[in-house]
Amino acid sequence: MAQKGATGATGATGAQGPQGLQGLQGLQGLQGLKGDTGSQGPQGFQGVQGLTGLTGLAGATGATGQQGLTGAQGFPGATGATGQPGLTGAQGPAGFVTLPYSGSSSYDGYIFSVTNSSGYHGISGSVSGSGYGVRGANANYTGYLGFSDGGVVGTSGSHYGYLGMSTRAGLFSGLVDIMGTLTKSAGSFKIDHPLDPANKYLQHSFVESPDMMNIYNGVAELDESGEAWIDLPEYFEALNRDFRYQLTCMGEFAPVYIAKKIAGNRFKIAGGAPGVEVSWQVTGIRKDAYANAHRIPVEELKSAKEASYYIHPELFGKPEEKQMEWAQRPEMMREMKEKRERQKQTKNP
Repeated sequence: MAQKGATGATGATGAQGPQGLQGLQGLQGLQGLKGDTGSQGPQGFQGVQGLTGLTGLAGATGATGQQGLTGAQGFPGATGATGQPGLTGAQGPAGFVTLPYSGSSSYDGYIFSVTNSSGYHGISGSVSGSGYGVRGANANYTGYLGFSDGGVVGTSGSHYGYLGMSTRAGLFSGLVDIMGTLTKSAGSFKIDHPLDPANKYLQHSFVESPDMMNIYNGVAELDESGEAWIDLPEYFEALNRDFRYQLTCMGEFAPVYIAKKIAGNRFKIAGGAPGVEVSWQVTGIRKDAYANAHRIPVEELKSAKEASYYIHPELFGKPEEKQMEWAQRPEMMREMKEKRERQKQTKNP
């Protein structure tokens, strides 16, 4: 058994380089003295680690080779800037989005868009001070556009749920419901002209009254007794009070008159000849619950805040700042005027 001698200083494990012959591992049997593990030699870059370095001597296995720093783990990828901090939570549990947010868009895109299919709001704004819940402004086109079964909803305790100010403050295409009193400076219908719909419009003004007046009319033909009963809608007396009558004979004169006033939703005409046609008109003033609770004051003093301001100041030779909204919201009106002036300067430098 040849003394197995000094195992030969294992020598410097030197350069551990070729390490290639690993082969002879066969003698590993001598592993006996395991030698001095031979200073384990600088452990040689461990890099190659592939050949497990002459496992035959197993000796060095000790240090396990510092495990190679585990490759720095790549700095967790910078976490990606958290993307536009403003949008945190996007639509949360009740469809709300945390603002502020600012951005830009191409002509046919959106600066900010919210899609919600959960049955809540697309965009909802709430302010406790004097600012805007939701505001839209555009120098050259539509400031705020909403469309759907309920495109835009605005509510307020003491001011405007929705405020539009422009040469064309609002455009509604479709049915419009107003659950309250409509106040306006004028009104009309506007349609394509029946005789020239391609080139003309036809407009008529509303018929107005200081009362909440309803108008009913028709034509009656007098019977053999020179009389006629006029039946009104079954709700007539439930809806109206203070009845007024007009009668006009057609084709010939007859001294017709109201023989019986309205009772049981009907009245009687008499005094004419058989077969005479009589045009009749009846008016009544609403007395339903809503009308009784919301009578329209015909004349009304302006409040102390509104005094010296006008709905249409230009018609009385007054400056823009005398318009009624300047009394109610001077800061907003000043801001709007400044923006208009800046826009004019941009267009006409």
